[in-house]
Amino acid sequence: MTVTTTGDLPDEVYDVAIVGAGVVGTAIARELAGHRLRIALLEASDDVGNGTSKANTAILHTGFDATPDTLEARLVRDGYRRLNAYAAEAGIPVEPLGALLVAWDTDQLAALPALADKAARNGYHETRILDADAVYAREPHLGPGALGALDVPGESIICPWTTTLAYATQAVRAGVHLHLHCTVRAVTPGEHHQVDTTRGVLRARHLVNAAGLYADEIDRLLGHTEFSVTPRRGQLIVFDTFARGLVNHILLPVPTKLGKGVLVTPTVYGNVMLGPTAEDLDDKRATGSSADGLTFLREKGARIMPELLDEEVTAVYAGLRAATEHSDYQIRAHPAQRYVSVGGIRSTGLTASLALAAHVAELLTGCGLDPGPARKLEPVRMPNIGEAFPRPYQRADLIAADPAYGTVVCHCERVTRGEIRDALTSTVPPGSLGGLQRRTRALGGRCQGFSCGAAVRAQFDGHGGPGAPHRAPGMAPTEARR
Repeated sequence: MTVTTTGDLPDEVYDVAIVGAGVVGTAIARELAGHRLRIALLEASDDVGNGTSKANTAILHTGFDATPDTLEARLVRDGYRRLNAYAAEAGIPVEPLGALLVAWDTDQLAALPALADKAARNGYHETRILDADAVYAREPHLGPGALGALDVPGESIICPWTTTLAYATQAVRAGVHLHLHCTVRAVTPGEHHQVDTTRGVLRARHLVNAAGLYADEIDRLLGHTEFSVTPRRGQLIVFDTFARGLVNHILLPVPTKLGKGVLVTPTVYGNVMLGPTAEDLDDKRATGSSADGLTFLREKGARIMPELLDEEVTAVYAGLRAATEHSDYQIRAHPAQRYVSVGGIRSTGLTASLALAAHVAELLTGCGLDPGPARKLEPVRMPNIGEAFPRPYQRADLIAADPAYGTVVCHCERVTRGEIRDALTSTVPPGSLGGLQRRTRALGGRCQGFSCGAAVRAQFDGHGGPGAPHRAPGMAPTEARR
């Protein structure tokens, strides 16, 4: 099992190199690891899931409102089934809350039957239209004026951080080489692709571009110009866990051409989120929040659920979606170059990730890859950081076996010393405090690390800190027991 963060890349020829270790790239690596192939997964940052994948609304979509007969619709529908099953196996937090698509005026109310018909065309037949009384019976804290809603009972909330990490963990344990701090600068196609990176040259027979916001730039390195990525910023407001009792469902607006619009949704961590915005930008690094964006969200929130705005705000953040000029995913195989490009994967990419991975594996076979016989991957069981199931501080069995699980370090999020230790010694350890937060929730609560920051940093620094070379030692205690 190998995760590298520094030094030259191995002097070997990989069967496949995957550029980008977000939720899609790690899913592809996991899929290919089910065969005896030499796989390299390249990531420019210090961690997996450190771009678009870490900052989204974390909804496991049924695909009810996808454009019928598109690749996205098919992969979201298949991915929904696959990820539900995988989450149960791997211990990824999921809560099947259902969604209400709320109509606030007569035009929106009139649009609900067409949305129900679209859902049926996408193979989802469980929607039903509710009148205003039924809506308020389910959501008594909803703002005044709702005329009805489309009930979509299959929509769920999920942990996007654990999902990406589970894929990466399973892939690395199966022999995938994960190379971090490894930005691709040039590609020279040939019998073996020569991939020039900030850590040297890597050679591979086949290449997969899963670079997210930078997928168009990698595509151009190989001479293709079929799509351009426009970063679409989505700002969100995260309310404290005290707000959780206000919301029972995922509350969706009637969608527009720019996306699903501003929603109110619980999270698996016990918070409530309001957002996102949809702002097309030029800068692929513009993940800061803006006063105008937050004002816009509060105005929308005042309509959806006025009481929510009286609650404490834990955090605000922004993510960038990889929008393109096309309305569908941009996944293309180039057999002559033994190259597959995976672009334009928007917010539904989390749900579609496993189906996307299977689709890319098929395309690689069409590009000449001989995967050989399939093998069964060792299952993973990830540490639980969601609120729907007991966490370590609540488990007497874990605490009795190891008192570190009874020593709370981050009191806002109830994170123990044992969990932090396990994250730091896990198969894919964090390269920063932000990565540690995504694995444990430490520093992510209402005090934002004011109380626990020094203790968390001391434990982090005691294990080498960011950028330390790491050869994964194996399964952490909570991964083995949970």
